[in-house]
Amino acid sequence: MAVNDNEAQILDQWSHRLAQALQLLDLDFDRELILDLAGESARSVTHAAAPITALMVGYAAGLAAGTGSAGSKESSAAAVAQAAGVALQLCENGADGGPAGSGWADTAQ
Repeated sequence: MAVNDNEAQILDQWSHRLAQALQLLDLDFDRELILDLAGESARSVTHAAAPITALMVGYAAGLAAGTGSAGSKESSAAAVAQAAGVALQLCENGADGGPAGSGWADTAQ
């Protein structure tokens, strides 16, 4: 999901302020990936799926980071990309979303 220059500037400022408020000072993430993920889940499932999907992908990546499997910045980014990839695969089937038991747990180990 492409954003125009004005939106990109607003997102940069918002992301910086939010990261400071949440004390996530070294947070680095692929904004385009998250925007694409939110857009795809909104289109293929329902509009309300966008924030829920983004939250769940972030939470899954955070759990991976918390267990040590994503301890560095690069590994954390990889954990987000991996979780987002699983979510994007589920989006291919729309609201049906594929089998509940496949995906993240199988690939996160």
